[in-house]
Parts: sequence; structure tokens; C-alpha cells
Amino acid sequence: MTKRIFRSICLAALTVFLASFVFIMGVLYEYFSNVQQSQLKMQTSLAAQGVSKAGIDFFRGFLASDFRITWIGEDGRVLYDSESDTAGMENHLERAEIKQALSEGYGESRRYSSTLMERSLYSARLLPDGSILRLSISQNSIVTLLLGMTQPICIIAAISLLLSVVLAMRLAQEIVKPLNEINLDEPLANDDYDELSPLLNRIDSQQKQMHQQALELQRKQNELNTIIGSMKEGMVLLNQRGRIISINSAARRLLDAQSDRAGAGMVSLSRIPGLQEILSKALRGEPGERTLELQEECYQIDAEPIISGNDIKGAAVFFFNVTEKEKAEQMRREFTANVSHELKTPLHSISGYAELMKNDMVKEADRIPFAGRIYDEAQRLIRLVEDIISLSQLDEGAGGMCRENIDLYELAGKAIQSLAPEAETVRVKVELSGGRAILNGIAPLLYSMVYNLCDNAIKYNRENGKVIVDIQKEDAAIVLSVRDTGIGIAPKHQERIFERFYRVDKSHSKAAGGTGLGLSIVKHAARIHNAKIEVKSVVGEGTTVAIRFAEEFM
Repeated sequence: MTKRIFRSICLAALTVFLASFVFIMGVLYEYFSNVQQSQLKMQTSLAAQGVSKAGIDFFRGFLASDFRITWIGEDGRVLYDSESDTAGMENHLERAEIKQALSEGYGESRRYSSTLMERSLYSARLLPDGSILRLSISQNSIVTLLLGMTQPICIIAAISLLLSVVLAMRLAQEIVKPLNEINLDEPLANDDYDELSPLLNRIDSQQKQMHQQALELQRKQNELNTIIGSMKEGMVLLNQRGRIISINSAARRLLDAQSDRAGAGMVSLSRIPGLQEILSKALRGEPGERTLELQEECYQIDAEPIISGNDIKGAAVFFFNVTEKEKAEQMRREFTANVSHELKTPLHSISGYAELMKNDMVKEADRIPFAGRIYDEAQRLIRLVEDIISLSQLDEGAGGMCRENIDLYELAGKAIQSLAPEAETVRVKVELSGGRAILNGIAPLLYSMVYNLCDNAIKYNRENGKVIVDIQKEDAAIVLSVRDTGIGIAPKHQERIFERFYRVDKSHSKAAGGTGLGLSIVKHAARIHNAKIEVKSVVGEGTTVAIRFAEEFM
């Protein structure tokens, strides 16, 4: 912009200079021509007086070096000429100045020579005798003057050009300086040029609009980043060349990426064969799904192509943790197999005893014992079915169960009392210690927890053993603990005792009549009450199971 202004100023200055020069030269030339014409007129008048008095004698000895004198008769014949022989001169009646002098008494004219290099000024006056006296003088034309003044004109032009360049450069810089110093962050604060006000107002309006749009985009970007960043599922967005556009923290953790790796190829990030296969399919426009093990957990990987119109713009890869789902599926299969097995054993016993009695193959004295065994196996089936039903209800949650304030100490006393006959049979003493503890919970589930813990403590105890049920308030929690002096549990089994149908000593468990679901019911009931279970056991010395209820249930 500075160069354009500089060129414009220089061009304007030179144009003005040339125009001024031509105009001034023309005015001065015309002015001095008029002055010269006036002087010529005065000299003509003086000479006319001399000729009127002296006649032809006026010209004897007369020297006129600066101008030319011509005396013309009334008929147009030249009587005298200071420069030429009168005999060869043409008639002058048709000359403009002569005609004017004849009609008005005085005439003048200006004529250029054929070469246009000089101009002649003529002044003519009518004498009393009818003759005409004419004086003329030659002057250089303006072209001749310019040619003669070439050197000074060039010097003046050079000086003018130099001054124009310097002034134009400084002026261009002065003009552009405020423009370069415009504060675009605050357009309305600039007041150097009023002509810029519409532009600055437009810039200010657009900046405000762009600022609002930028804030809105930033807000949406932050929301998107927050949503993507807080996702437990991994997500990777790829362009059509398989390079990473975005990767969230969950995906970085799964793929051991130290940074967002934007722009890197997915191949450089992970070389898992199954993953590369579904990525290749997605980039070809085919959805892919694969279950793979990552970070010692099971993940379902879904790759979906991103299509705009008929073009594939990239792919989106999602990592879903299905470890719990796979475990739940495995547990369901194991549970089904265990239930089938657990139901099959008593049913076979019942069927066998019933078949012997049906075919009259049992002695009369053995009928009552056989009936007793059938009854025991049927009771075992009933307990098993009841426990399965309880677990099914607990799996569905406790939404339909009523919560109320319950004295856990009183509830534990009832459970112990119901187990008293069983404890007396195996000669195990059950004691209740602690004090009143009110918590908000579901009475049947709490009772089931205490009952199953005490039942296990009695069944897996030794003769003349002891079970101590203790209810205590500790800080902001209520702790229910059941301690026995039984056979204990080895460390390798302690983490699995709450699994369904898991038995540490299968032969002893079946002999004791257990279903293998009691502690699973305890675990589910504790989870519903947001309680934590702690197990401490020493083989041969006994086991202590403590359940800690949080403050919110008190």
C-alpha cells in the first residue's frame, strides 16, 4: 500500500509540476508578448509623427536593428522597407494589420513563420496623407524558448523530481503509519481517519460476532472433550488414511499411548492383529466387531465407518469393557450347571428310595428310615429352591422391598433363637454380645444375613465349639461380626467363599446339608445395604466374618 501511495503522490506531483510549468510558461509568454506589442505600438506612433512631418527624409540615416519599418502607400505599394528592396515586395493591402489601420486608424497582428520557430508582431498606423506606417518585430516561439532553456529546465525537473520522491516517500509513510498502527482488538478506539469509521465499525461488529462464535465453539468443544474424556469406554477417531484425529484418555490407557498422538497412524499405536483387521474393514466402509483381551481385561471393539455422502471420511473405534459381562455369562453358565448338579443328586436319591418302596423291595422295618431319607432330601431340595429364588430376587435388586428402622441386635437374637435346636444338636454354644443398634434396612435381608452367617458358623464348627455374634457401633458405622472356633478357611479359598455353590470342603458341606448359596445371599444383601464384608480366618482356629454398615443406613 505504501508503494501505491508513493507512486500516486509522485505521479500527481509530476503532473501538477508539468501542468503548472506549461501554464506559467504560456501565461508569461502571452504577457511579455502583450508588453512587447504595447511598446511596438508606442514606437509606431512616434515614428508615424516623424514620417508625417519629414516624409521620406525621416528614413535617411535611420538605423532600426531591433525592429523592421515599412512605409506603405495608400494603394498598398511599399514605399519604404528597412530590410528589403521595395521593388520586389508584394502589395500589402490584404495584410490584416493594414486593413485594420485603414478602417480604424490603427491595426496590429501576430503571425508565425512557416517553420514555427519564431513569431512576428505587427503594428500599423494610418498617416494623415492616407499612407500607412508599419513596425514589426520578431520574437522566438515558445518551442524555441523551451529548446533554449533545456538545461535549466532539466535541472529544475531533476530537483522537482527529487523533492517529489522524498516528499512522496515521507508523505506515504505518514499516511500509512496510522493504518499500520490501527488497534484491531479495539477498532472503535482508532480515530485517525474519519473515512475509516465505516470499516472499523464493520470490523468491530464482525469481531464481536466472531468472538461469540468462538466462545460457542469453545464451549461445545469443552463439552465434547468433557464427555469424551469422562467416558469409561475408549474412543478413537481416524481419518480416511487411518491417522488419529482424536483419542480419549480411556483409549490411551488401553493402548499404552503416552499422549493424544494426533496425526499418528493407528498401526504405530497398536499392532494387535484383530484390531488392525476391523480397522481396515471400517476404512473400506464395512462395520467391524471383535472381542479382544487388553490390559488383562476383556474388551469388545466396534469399528464404524464415518460416511459423508458417498465418501468415506474415516472411522470411529469404540472399546467397551465386557469383562463383567463375560464373567456374568460365565457365572450364569456355571450356576446353571451347578443348579442342575445340585438338583440332580437329591432327586436321584428320592427317585431311588421311592422306586425301591414302589417295587416292595424294602423291608417293613426299613420303610420309616427310607421315608425319612426321602423327607430329608426333599427338605434339601426345598432349601435349595428357596435359596435360588432369594438369589434371583436379589439379582433383580430390592426396589419392591420395604425399608424400615430395625434394631440389628434384636434381629440377631431372633436368628440365633431359630438356630438353637441345630446348635444344640452339634453341641455348639451361640452367644450374642454388644448392644442396641438401629439402622434403616430391609428386615428379611438383614435376617437372612445373620441367619446364614450363624448357620455356617455352627455347621463348620467343632464339637463343644462356640459362636459369638457381636453388634457394635464404631464411629459412624454399625459392625455385625460372627466369630466361630471352627475349622477355619485357607487363604486361597477366602476370596471365593461368596461365589455360588462354592464349597471349601464339599464332603463336609453335603454332610452338613448346606446348599452352597448362603454366603452368596449374604454378599448380595450386603451390597444392597451398601455394606462391606471383611473375612479373617486361621485354619484350625476359626473364622470371623464382619459386616460394616455405612452411616447412611443408620
